[in-house]
Amino acid sequence: MIHSLVIPLAVGLVLLLFGMKTMEFALERAAGPRLPELLKRFTGTPLRGMAASSVLTALMQSSTAVTVVTIGLVNAGLMRFSQTIGIILGTNIGTCLTTELIGLSLGKIALPMLLSSTAVWLIAMAFVDRKPKASKVGFTALATAGFACILLGVGMMQGLTPELEARGMFTWLIHKSQESRLWGVLAGAAVTAVIHSSAATIAMTMSLVGSGAFPPELGIAIIFGANVGTCATALLASIGGSRYGAYVAWTHTLLNIGGAALFYPFIPPIADLVTQMSADAAVQMARAQTLFNVLSSLLALPLCYLLPWQNKKKRIGRP
Repeated sequence: MIHSLVIPLAVGLVLLLFGMKTMEFALERAAGPRLPELLKRFTGTPLRGMAASSVLTALMQSSTAVTVVTIGLVNAGLMRFSQTIGIILGTNIGTCLTTELIGLSLGKIALPMLLSSTAVWLIAMAFVDRKPKASKVGFTALATAGFACILLGVGMMQGLTPELEARGMFTWLIHKSQESRLWGVLAGAAVTAVIHSSAATIAMTMSLVGSGAFPPELGIAIIFGANVGTCATALLASIGGSRYGAYVAWTHTLLNIGGAALFYPFIPPIADLVTQMSADAAVQMARAQTLFNVLSSLLALPLCYLLPWQNKKKRIGRP
Protein backbone atom coordinates (compact mmCIF):
# COMPACT_ATOMS: atom_id res chain seq x y z
CA MET A 1 0.00 0.00 0.00
CA ILE A 2 2.85 2.38 0.85
CA HIS A 3 4.61 1.98 -2.51
CA SER A 4 1.48 1.74 -4.64
CA LEU A 5 -0.59 4.45 -2.95
CA VAL A 6 0.90 6.51 -0.14
CA ILE A 7 4.16 7.55 -1.80
CA PRO A 8 2.65 8.38 -5.23
CA LEU A 9 -0.20 10.27 -3.55
CA ALA A 10 2.26 12.24 -1.41
CA VAL A 11 4.47 13.01 -4.41
CA GLY A 12 1.48 14.16 -6.44
CA LEU A 13 0.28 16.44 -3.63
CA VAL A 14 3.78 17.84 -3.09
CA LEU A 15 4.11 18.57 -6.82
CA LEU A 16 0.72 20.29 -6.80
CA LEU A 17 1.47 22.46 -3.77
CA PHE A 18 5.04 23.16 -4.92
CA GLY A 19 3.72 24.29 -8.29
CA MET A 20 1.13 26.54 -6.64
CA LYS A 21 3.69 28.20 -4.38
CA THR A 22 6.29 28.51 -7.13
CA MET A 23 3.81 30.18 -9.46
CA GLU A 24 2.61 32.46 -6.67
CA PHE A 25 6.20 33.39 -5.71
CA ALA A 26 7.30 34.08 -9.28
CA LEU A 27 4.30 36.19 -10.22
CA GLU A 28 4.46 38.08 -6.93
CA ARG A 29 8.13 38.89 -7.54
CA ALA A 30 7.25 40.13 -11.02
CA ALA A 31 4.26 42.25 -9.98
CA GLY A 32 4.38 42.31 -6.20
CA PRO A 33 6.39 45.53 -5.62
CA ARG A 34 3.65 47.55 -7.35
CA LEU A 35 0.74 45.66 -5.80
CA PRO A 36 0.07 48.03 -2.85
CA GLU A 37 0.26 51.07 -5.15
CA LEU A 38 -2.11 49.49 -7.68
CA LEU A 39 -4.58 48.47 -4.99
CA LYS A 40 -4.69 51.98 -3.52
CA ARG A 41 -4.99 53.63 -6.94
CA PHE A 42 -7.80 51.54 -8.42
CA THR A 43 -10.11 50.97 -5.45
CA GLY A 44 -12.02 54.24 -5.24
CA THR A 45 -15.37 52.46 -5.54
CA PRO A 46 -16.40 48.83 -4.87
CA LEU A 47 -16.86 48.24 -8.61
CA ARG A 48 -13.40 49.54 -9.45
CA GLY A 49 -11.95 47.59 -6.55
CA MET A 50 -13.59 44.38 -7.76
CA ALA A 51 -12.37 44.89 -11.33
CA ALA A 52 -8.82 45.78 -10.26
CA SER A 53 -8.43 42.91 -7.80
CA SER A 54 -9.91 40.44 -10.32
CA VAL A 55 -7.18 41.36 -12.80
CA LEU A 56 -4.41 41.44 -10.17
CA THR A 57 -5.44 38.11 -8.69
CA ALA A 58 -5.62 36.52 -12.15
CA LEU A 59 -2.15 37.87 -13.01
CA MET A 60 -0.60 36.82 -9.69
CA GLN A 61 -2.58 33.57 -9.42
CA SER A 62 -3.02 34.12 -5.69
CA SER A 63 -6.11 35.48 -4.02
CA THR A 64 -4.33 34.98 -0.69
CA ALA A 65 -1.50 37.35 -1.65
CA VAL A 66 -3.92 40.12 -2.65
CA THR A 67 -6.03 39.63 0.49
CA VAL A 68 -3.04 39.61 2.83
CA VAL A 69 -1.59 42.77 1.23
CA THR A 70 -5.01 44.43 1.60
CA ILE A 71 -5.12 43.56 5.30
CA GLY A 72 -1.64 45.04 5.69
CA LEU A 73 -2.66 48.29 3.99
CA VAL A 74 -5.72 48.63 6.23
CA ASN A 75 -3.65 47.86 9.35
CA ALA A 76 -1.23 50.63 8.31
CA GLY A 77 -4.08 53.11 7.78
CA LEU A 78 -3.26 53.46 4.07
CA MET A 79 -6.62 52.16 2.89
CA ARG A 80 -10.18 52.52 4.18
CA PHE A 81 -12.06 49.43 5.22
CA SER A 82 -14.85 50.41 2.81
CA GLN A 83 -12.40 50.11 -0.11
CA THR A 84 -11.61 46.50 0.70
CA ILE A 85 -15.07 45.02 0.03
CA GLY A 86 -14.71 45.30 -3.73
CA ILE A 87 -11.18 43.88 -3.52
CA ILE A 88 -12.44 40.81 -1.67
CA LEU A 89 -15.14 40.20 -4.27
CA GLY A 90 -12.58 40.57 -7.05
CA THR A 91 -10.14 38.05 -5.57
CA ASN A 92 -12.84 35.40 -5.73
CA ILE A 93 -13.29 36.07 -9.45
CA GLY A 94 -9.60 36.30 -10.34
CA THR A 95 -8.72 33.00 -8.69
CA CYS A 96 -10.93 31.12 -11.18
CA LEU A 97 -8.28 31.45 -13.89
CA THR A 98 -6.15 28.69 -12.35
CA THR A 99 -8.92 26.11 -12.39
CA GLU A 100 -9.97 27.11 -15.90
CA LEU A 101 -6.40 26.57 -17.13
CA ILE A 102 -6.19 23.20 -15.38
CA GLY A 103 -9.47 22.23 -17.05
CA LEU A 104 -7.90 22.64 -20.51
CA SER A 105 -6.39 19.13 -20.23
CA LEU A 106 -2.80 20.23 -20.85
CA GLY A 107 -1.33 17.23 -19.03
CA LYS A 108 0.36 15.84 -22.16
CA ILE A 109 2.55 18.91 -22.56
CA ALA A 110 3.28 19.32 -18.82
CA LEU A 111 6.75 17.74 -18.90
CA PRO A 112 7.98 19.58 -22.04
CA MET A 113 6.53 22.78 -20.55
CA LEU A 114 8.44 22.19 -17.31
CA LEU A 115 11.76 21.45 -19.04
CA SER A 116 11.58 24.35 -21.51
CA SER A 117 10.41 26.94 -18.96
CA THR A 118 13.08 25.83 -16.49
CA ALA A 119 15.74 26.25 -19.18
CA VAL A 120 14.46 29.75 -20.01
CA TRP A 121 14.49 30.65 -16.30
CA LEU A 122 18.09 29.49 -15.86
CA ILE A 123 19.24 31.41 -18.95
CA ALA A 124 17.39 34.57 -17.87
CA MET A 125 18.87 34.44 -14.38
CA ALA A 126 22.35 34.13 -15.89
CA PHE A 127 21.91 37.44 -17.72
CA VAL A 128 19.97 39.30 -15.03
CA ASP A 129 23.01 41.32 -13.86
CA ARG A 130 23.67 42.72 -17.35
CA LYS A 131 20.05 42.99 -18.47
CA PRO A 132 17.62 43.87 -15.66
CA LYS A 133 14.62 43.09 -17.87
CA ALA A 134 15.75 39.46 -17.91
CA SER A 135 14.38 39.10 -14.38
CA LYS A 136 10.81 39.56 -15.62
CA VAL A 137 11.38 36.96 -18.32
CA GLY A 138 12.89 34.67 -15.72
CA PHE A 139 10.04 35.00 -13.26
CA THR A 140 7.48 34.49 -16.02
CA ALA A 141 9.28 31.30 -17.04
CA LEU A 142 9.43 30.21 -13.40
CA ALA A 143 5.67 30.76 -13.08
CA THR A 144 5.16 28.60 -16.19
CA ALA A 145 7.33 25.89 -14.62
CA GLY A 146 5.17 26.07 -11.49
CA PHE A 147 2.03 25.61 -13.56
CA ALA A 148 3.63 22.59 -15.26
CA CYS A 149 4.27 21.09 -11.82
CA ILE A 150 0.59 21.60 -11.00
CA LEU A 151 -0.40 19.67 -14.13
CA LEU A 152 2.03 16.87 -13.30
CA GLY A 153 0.72 16.63 -9.73
CA VAL A 154 -2.89 16.53 -10.92
CA GLY A 155 -2.07 13.83 -13.45
CA MET A 156 -0.27 11.72 -10.88
CA MET A 157 -3.15 11.86 -8.39
CA GLN A 158 -5.67 11.20 -11.13
CA GLY A 159 -3.79 8.00 -11.99
CA LEU A 160 -4.21 6.79 -8.40
CA THR A 161 -7.99 7.02 -8.43
CA PRO A 162 -8.60 3.31 -9.27
CA GLU A 163 -6.31 2.29 -6.40
CA LEU A 164 -8.12 4.60 -3.98
CA GLU A 165 -11.51 3.33 -5.12
CA ALA A 166 -10.40 -0.28 -4.72
CA ARG A 167 -9.43 0.38 -1.11
CA GLY A 168 -12.71 2.10 -0.33
CA MET A 169 -11.10 5.46 0.39
CA PHE A 170 -14.01 7.43 -1.04
CA THR A 171 -16.86 5.15 -0.01
CA TRP A 172 -17.48 6.84 3.32
CA LEU A 173 -17.54 10.38 1.95
CA ILE A 174 -19.75 9.41 -0.99
CA HIS A 175 -22.12 7.56 1.34
CA LYS A 176 -22.31 10.55 3.68
CA SER A 177 -22.80 12.98 0.82
CA GLN A 178 -25.85 10.98 -0.26
CA GLU A 179 -27.35 11.77 3.15
CA SER A 180 -26.35 15.43 2.88
CA ARG A 181 -24.03 17.31 0.52
CA LEU A 182 -22.98 19.34 3.54
CA TRP A 183 -20.35 16.66 4.15
CA GLY A 184 -18.75 17.63 0.86
CA VAL A 185 -18.76 21.31 1.83
CA LEU A 186 -17.16 20.50 5.19
CA ALA A 187 -14.54 18.27 3.56
CA GLY A 188 -13.59 20.97 1.05
CA ALA A 189 -13.35 23.62 3.78
CA ALA A 190 -11.26 21.41 6.07
CA VAL A 191 -8.76 20.32 3.41
CA THR A 192 -8.33 23.88 2.11
CA ALA A 193 -7.83 25.29 5.62
CA VAL A 194 -5.07 22.73 6.22
CA ILE A 195 -3.16 23.14 2.93
CA HIS A 196 -3.95 26.89 2.56
CA SER A 197 -4.84 26.60 -1.12
CA SER A 198 -8.36 26.49 -2.51
CA ALA A 199 -6.96 26.06 -6.03
CA ALA A 200 -5.11 22.90 -4.94
CA THR A 201 -8.25 21.46 -3.35
CA ILE A 202 -10.31 22.26 -6.44
CA ALA A 203 -7.63 20.80 -8.72
CA MET A 204 -7.74 17.53 -6.76
CA THR A 205 -11.53 17.56 -6.93
CA MET A 206 -11.41 18.08 -10.68
CA SER A 207 -9.15 15.02 -10.95
CA LEU A 208 -11.46 12.86 -8.85
CA VAL A 209 -14.63 13.93 -10.65
CA GLY A 210 -12.91 13.63 -14.02
CA SER A 211 -11.92 10.02 -13.27
CA GLY A 212 -15.42 9.13 -12.09
CA ALA A 213 -14.51 8.64 -8.43
CA PHE A 214 -16.83 11.45 -7.27
CA PRO A 215 -20.22 12.42 -8.69
CA PRO A 216 -20.45 16.00 -10.01
CA GLU A 217 -22.79 17.12 -7.20
CA LEU A 218 -20.26 16.08 -4.56
CA GLY A 219 -17.46 17.81 -6.49
CA ILE A 220 -19.42 21.07 -6.58
CA ALA A 221 -20.13 20.82 -2.83
CA ILE A 222 -16.39 20.38 -2.18
CA ILE A 223 -15.67 23.42 -4.36
CA PHE A 224 -18.12 25.49 -2.30
CA GLY A 225 -16.33 24.34 0.85
CA ALA A 226 -12.92 25.15 -0.61
CA ASN A 227 -14.01 28.76 -1.12
CA VAL A 228 -14.90 28.92 2.57
CA GLY A 229 -11.74 27.16 3.77
CA THR A 230 -9.47 29.58 1.91
CA CYS A 231 -10.52 32.30 4.36
CA ALA A 232 -8.44 30.63 7.08
CA THR A 233 -5.24 32.21 5.74
CA ALA A 234 -6.74 35.72 5.84
CA LEU A 235 -7.97 35.14 9.41
CA LEU A 236 -4.47 34.07 10.46
CA ALA A 237 -2.93 37.10 8.69
CA SER A 238 -5.23 39.46 10.61
CA ILE A 239 -4.05 38.27 14.04
CA GLY A 240 -2.13 40.98 15.86
CA GLY A 241 -3.22 43.77 13.49
CA SER A 242 -5.78 46.52 13.84
CA ARG A 243 -9.47 45.82 14.30
CA TYR A 244 -10.08 47.05 10.75
CA GLY A 245 -7.67 44.43 9.42
CA ALA A 246 -9.70 41.84 11.32
CA TYR A 247 -12.86 43.30 9.78
CA VAL A 248 -11.39 42.66 6.31
CA ALA A 249 -10.65 39.03 7.14
CA TRP A 250 -14.05 38.42 8.70
CA THR A 251 -15.85 40.17 5.84
CA HIS A 252 -14.02 37.89 3.42
CA THR A 253 -15.12 34.89 5.49
CA LEU A 254 -18.75 35.97 5.83
CA LEU A 255 -19.08 36.78 2.12
CA ASN A 256 -17.75 33.35 1.14
CA ILE A 257 -19.93 31.56 3.69
CA GLY A 258 -22.92 33.58 2.50
CA GLY A 259 -22.24 32.67 -1.12
CA ALA A 260 -21.90 28.96 -0.28
CA ALA A 261 -25.12 29.02 1.76
CA LEU A 262 -26.98 30.87 -1.00
CA PHE A 263 -26.00 28.48 -3.79
CA TYR A 264 -25.94 25.26 -1.72
CA PRO A 265 -29.62 24.40 -2.50
CA PHE A 266 -28.92 24.87 -6.22
CA ILE A 267 -26.11 22.31 -6.53
CA PRO A 268 -28.19 19.89 -8.70
CA PRO A 269 -29.24 22.63 -11.20
CA ILE A 270 -25.66 23.90 -11.34
CA ALA A 271 -24.47 20.36 -12.04
CA ASP A 272 -26.99 20.08 -14.88
CA LEU A 273 -25.95 23.46 -16.29
CA VAL A 274 -22.20 22.74 -16.35
CA THR A 275 -22.90 19.33 -17.89
CA GLN A 276 -24.48 21.14 -20.82
CA MET A 277 -21.43 23.41 -21.10
CA SER A 278 -18.91 20.59 -21.50
CA ALA A 279 -18.75 16.80 -21.72
CA ASP A 280 -15.46 16.79 -19.79
CA ALA A 281 -16.15 16.29 -16.08
CA ALA A 282 -13.00 18.19 -15.01
CA VAL A 283 -13.98 21.15 -17.16
CA GLN A 284 -17.47 21.00 -15.63
CA MET A 285 -15.95 21.53 -12.17
CA ALA A 286 -13.93 24.49 -13.44
CA ARG A 287 -17.11 26.00 -14.87
CA ALA A 288 -18.95 25.43 -11.60
CA GLN A 289 -16.18 27.22 -9.70
CA THR A 290 -16.28 30.16 -12.11
CA LEU A 291 -20.08 30.43 -12.06
CA PHE A 292 -20.18 30.28 -8.28
CA ASN A 293 -17.52 32.94 -7.72
CA VAL A 294 -18.65 35.34 -10.43
CA LEU A 295 -22.34 35.17 -9.49
CA SER A 296 -21.60 35.43 -5.75
CA SER A 297 -19.47 38.54 -6.30
CA LEU A 298 -21.94 40.21 -8.66
CA LEU A 299 -24.85 39.57 -6.28
CA ALA A 300 -22.91 41.00 -3.33
CA LEU A 301 -21.58 44.05 -5.21
CA PRO A 302 -24.78 46.19 -4.95
CA LEU A 303 -24.82 45.65 -1.18
CA CYS A 304 -21.41 47.32 -0.95
CA TYR A 305 -22.95 50.65 -1.98
CA LEU A 306 -25.63 50.37 0.71
CA LEU A 307 -23.34 49.67 3.64
CA PRO A 308 -23.28 52.40 6.34
CA TRP A 309 -19.48 52.73 6.28
CA GLN A 310 -19.38 53.70 2.59
CA ASN A 311 -17.93 57.16 3.14
CA LYS A 312 -15.11 57.95 0.77
CA LYS A 313 -14.05 61.05 2.63
CA LYS A 314 -13.59 59.34 5.92
CA ARG A 315 -10.23 57.77 6.55
CA ILE A 316 -10.70 54.49 8.39
CA GLY A 317 -7.68 52.67 9.76
CA ARG A 318 -4.82 53.41 12.08
CA PRO A 319 -4.15 57.12 12.59
